[in-house]
Amino acid sequence: MTLPVVWDDEAETALLTILDYIGPRNKVAAERLYAAIRHTADNLPNHPYAHRPGRMSGTREAVVHPNYILIYRVAIEAIEILTLVHARQQYP
Repeated sequence: MTLPVVWDDEAETALLTILDYIGPRNKVAAERLYAAIRHTADNLPNHPYAHRPGRMSGTREAVVHPNYILIYRVAIEAIEILTLVHARQQYP
């Protein structure tokens, strides 16, 4: 049984903020980044533990682009995408 992927409100807000920043400057780059993020998120149910352990206990980090990291948690009933951060952003 594969787990569903659920986006936390913070993750959705972070995604929209990033795309709103990049989009007006470079629409193609924003589309490529969005595709990479969706591809990574969509493939999490197949291999939820393939990405490195996160800096916060119980999380994992998927590098979706050299500049962006998808933070998620594998829970009992779902894979929860917690947030999306820029690689240079201080996290946590």
